[in-house]
Amino acid sequence: MLQISIGPAHGWEVDFRATDSITLNGQPFAWDIASLGDGRYHILYQGKSYNAELLAADYEAKTFVLRLNGQRVELQAKDRFDQLLERMGLSNAAATKVNELKAPMPGLIVDIRVQPGQTVQKGDPLLVLEAMKMENILKAPAEGTVGSILVDLRANVTKGQVLVQFT
Repeated sequence: MLQISIGPAHGWEVDFRATDSITLNGQPFAWDIASLGDGRYHILYQGKSYNAELLAADYEAKTFVLRLNGQRVELQAKDRFDQLLERMGLSNAAATKVNELKAPMPGLIVDIRVQPGQTVQKGDPLLVLEAMKMENILKAPAEGTVGSILVDLRANVTKGQVLVQFT
């Protein structure tokens, strides 16, 4: 069983256990999907056509950014182990105090999603860094409060440059 959510308000339970079927919130889910290459897909579902493009994927954090019919959609997936850890209150057990976020690679800041004084949870999107024609969402490494943002929108940054400081 996989739980997929868009923010705290919208969530679905998807079950892939059956080899030839998928259920969505316990109901059969039938779709036709065709790969168009380069992370682009065409989907037919309930007589409607959808164009989907994978913009970014963080498999370790199980977060994905899609463009679905022109709209940007961010998804968070939780498998049964993530759900179990959450129920046991252990999902934040490994959280540590982090004082800053550094650029993992050189690139261009194309979006700033937080502001100083804002409280963030581990995994919350902070900035979007474009590098090698790919958008990379830089996420909060731990729970904390944004102290200052040390870059401006459309700024070029170097690998290791401090982008955000936490208080």
